Amino acid sequence: MLISGLILGLVLAAAWSFRASGVRVPEGHVAVVTRFGAAERAPGGALATRGPGLHFKWPWERVVLVSMMEQKIELAGEGAIRTMAADGTSLRLDAALRYQPNRARLDQFLFGLKRPLEHISTLFTCLLRNELANVQASPTPAAHSVAEALPQEAGSYALIRRERGLLSTRIADFCQARIGSEHGVDFNAVDLTDILPPDELRDALNAVMQARSAAEAHHYRSESECRQQVLEARQGVAIATARAQAAADELTTLGKALAQLQQKQVLGDYVRRRKAEVLAESRLLYVNDVKEGAR
Repeated sequence: MLISGLILGLVLAAAWSFRASGVRVPEGHVAVVTRFGAAERAPGGALATRGPGLHFKWPWERVVLVSMMEQKIELAGEGAIRTMAADGTSLRLDAALRYQPNRARLDQFLFGLKRPLEHISTLFTCLLRNELANVQASPTPAAHSVAEALPQEAGSYALIRRERGLLSTRIADFCQARIGSEHGVDFNAVDLTDILPPDELRDALNAVMQARSAAEAHHYRSESECRQQVLEARQGVAIATARAQAAADELTTLGKALAQLQQKQVLGDYVRRRKAEVLAESRLLYVNDVKEGAR
């Protein structure tokens, strides 16, 4: 009985040792092995990492899995950034940071800070607030629609929305140069997904935009109606001109024909024959008998 218990214990210990000695690293991840708190390092002193696959470790060693795929820190909803613009307007920004750990600087990412992602988010928030407070206008092409043209009354909010692309580029460059190099990450992009003004300013801007849209719609409708009237008038003039020209040509042709009849001294006969034809086609004839010498 004692021997069977020892054998069972040895089997269980061997199974536990085998399970604790194997580590599986999935695709897109690397593993860092620590021994009594110290990370395993290569002969040159660099941090040693293990790629995807099944690896052996001693039972007293611990494994830290690090995802090397692109990750995103979202600052939206309750975690949205609330800041104040240069003119005192309170703004709420929804932003997202897309990054991935740098394998060559993985030591800084894992052991440089206790909570690196929280630190990066806080640093990014401070940076964004500083940039928003100092944003300045740059020459941009004129807007082509009402949706692109915010009124001047919007102040810094309109300016920040117009300069959103430049602002994102500047923040991404700064994050890559400062935060990335110090904390062992590569920033792929910084997205300012939404910039929301206070409710009062939003309602006022919506009213202004609706008024501008209605004014533009009325202007275009009136312009279209005026163009249509001008086109109809031009067509009417062209038709009247053509009719007048046709009537003039007809009179000219008739005059030439009557002149030829006059030259041939048959104009009287032609007139009498036409008079007879007209009288023959008429239904009612009024004859005015004028006596000679009557007044």
